[in-house]
Amino acid sequence: MTAWVSVLTISVALFLVGAFYLVVINMDGLLEEFGQDLTVTAYLEDHLTVQEMAGLAETVQSIEGVASVSVVGKEEALERFKEMTGGASLLVGIQGNPLPASFEMTLRPESRSAAGISILETATQGLPGIDEVRHGQEWIDGYARVASLVRVSGYVVGLVLSLATLLIVANTIQLGLYARRDELEILQLVGASRTFVRTPFLLEGTLQGMLGGLLASGLLWISFMIFTPSLEYGLAFLLGQAEPRFFGLAQISRLVMGGAVLGLVGSVAALMDRRS
Repeated sequence: MTAWVSVLTISVALFLVGAFYLVVINMDGLLEEFGQDLTVTAYLEDHLTVQEMAGLAETVQSIEGVASVSVVGKEEALERFKEMTGGASLLVGIQGNPLPASFEMTLRPESRSAAGISILETATQGLPGIDEVRHGQEWIDGYARVASLVRVSGYVVGLVLSLATLLIVANTIQLGLYARRDELEILQLVGASRTFVRTPFLLEGTLQGMLGGLLASGLLWISFMIFTPSLEYGLAFLLGQAEPRFFGLAQISRLVMGGAVLGLVGSVAALMDRRS
């Protein structure tokens, strides 16, 4: 009974830590997706000719950190607006095409940062023919701060739960030592080494931790499958259009090995206390 209490305690601790970690990897995945799709839009003045836009595009392409530049003409911008709004009803009463042409600039991976965008803004604002530069870096920076806050919270919760779990495992091993004290004394009297006596308890703690990690992984998967459909709108707000994803084999292995380490350290702590 005490051994299973230890296993359940480890599984609960790893379940909570794993839940935080699951949120973090999904938020990090969304940030990576946004980073790949991040474009900086430069709106152009209406008086530019096709030749002037082509020359300006070549100039922008040569700016540090710019991977590619695509020209979006006024007609293409109008068609995109109609697709986004579901028709041209919002343009009723407006004569002509009010939307400007623009450059959509894709950044190199090493320049997808606030510093890289600042360099691009400084370089483009002085170019004749560019009216305004827009990007979504502020939103991404804010989202990254939220992801960092969740990650730090997970570390704190994981640390507190790990300490509590170590105490539970150590006490469980201590109870095992107390229940087998007569056997242990006989073993020592017949010449059993300290390592021979301690090894079964170390294996016991490690096995309890691994079972707790496996149980936590199973509970996380079941919870993921049950609650993901019911939390669809909340996840859409948190993750956008990115599909929620569960742990891969590597993450599950880390969870199980983390449980094994907790069990082993708890056993070592119990045996050290016993020696003292």
